[in-house]
Amino acid sequence: MEIAERYSAGKRVLVEHPAVALLGAVLLYLLSDLILKTANVSIAPWGVHLIGGQLPVSNLGRFVLDGLIVGLVVGLAGVGLSMTYGILNFANFAHGDYITTGAFAGWLTAYIIGFLTLPVDPPFGDIFLFAESSLVSVVNAPVAIVLGLVASGLGTVGVVLLLDRWVYRPMRDKGGIPLLIASIGVALALRYAIVFVFGTSASGVTSTSDIPQFEIPLGDGRIPLDLHEITLIVAAIALMFGVHFLLQRTKLGKAMRAMADNKDLAQVTGIPTERIIRATWIIGGGLAGVAGFLIVLERGVISFNMGWRLLLLIFAGVILGGIGSVYGAMAGGIIIGIASRVSLVWIPSDFARVAAFTVMILVLLYRPEGLFGGVKTA
Repeated sequence: MEIAERYSAGKRVLVEHPAVALLGAVLLYLLSDLILKTANVSIAPWGVHLIGGQLPVSNLGRFVLDGLIVGLVVGLAGVGLSMTYGILNFANFAHGDYITTGAFAGWLTAYIIGFLTLPVDPPFGDIFLFAESSLVSVVNAPVAIVLGLVASGLGTVGVVLLLDRWVYRPMRDKGGIPLLIASIGVALALRYAIVFVFGTSASGVTSTSDIPQFEIPLGDGRIPLDLHEITLIVAAIALMFGVHFLLQRTKLGKAMRAMADNKDLAQVTGIPTERIIRATWIIGGGLAGVAGFLIVLERGVISFNMGWRLLLLIFAGVILGGIGSVYGAMAGGIIIGIASRVSLVWIPSDFARVAAFTVMILVLLYRPEGLFGGVKTA
């Protein structure tokens, strides 16, 4: 009887949702190919893999690690975007430029500290076009990196609170669409304010030559992992646990969850909604700024449109996890990051984002509530 019921359910999926069945078949196909590649086993009679050739386990591990690094940044930044939607009910398209703002604020601070404490070139020759000898790292300027990390969060919080006071608060009762359109204008204003001060050239800001590198043995090879990547992973995970503690263990967190679930009821019960909204901007903006600083620390390059380029991945992660869910944003960001990197096994690097956006589109079509559907900030 159980077998018959399973057969009937499978048949119903094929008939009613053929696209879902096709997607499942494609995923199974790719998973089988990935296993065969890493095991160096072929099932085809002519001795080739399903797609491409052999893939050493260490190479696959590097793809997964790179994806985890990107995913942690996307998930960390996505927390603020998801909280903004859950509490203020609008998709904030300026969130990507908050990331850029934090990155520039943090690294400008790091170079000021480095200039005062290290024999490096002044960072104000050609605004932010630093000479090679002035590049800093966690090795030669750990204090500058830590203070820059703090400044990235605080600087972004300051900008976000000003924007809320001048732009969003007067429009808060107009609905989500006017706020969304206003956020696009805010994004453009922030982006080109940064261009006006720092220019459009991408600049190298972190040293990579003297960074200690560790090797993780895996299979017949090793996965390299440098100190900047370790710093990013530790900082991002610590901040995610901090958000979890805030939401579950503090009065502020409980009030935020209550307001996300039912704003009107929260007002009736005496929850100070304006204070909660301010806290939402502070937490979301601070995390976005820190995420920007960390991704530049790992990549070594900063540019005026880095946040905009990340924004699409952040939206994909938030939608996958369930927009409005903090934990969904974290999990969705990590899944999107890993998917975008592991997909390089089959597609060229120029199309790395295709896999992430394909996942987002499919989720919107067949599970619009996301993996954590129905859950807000809890």
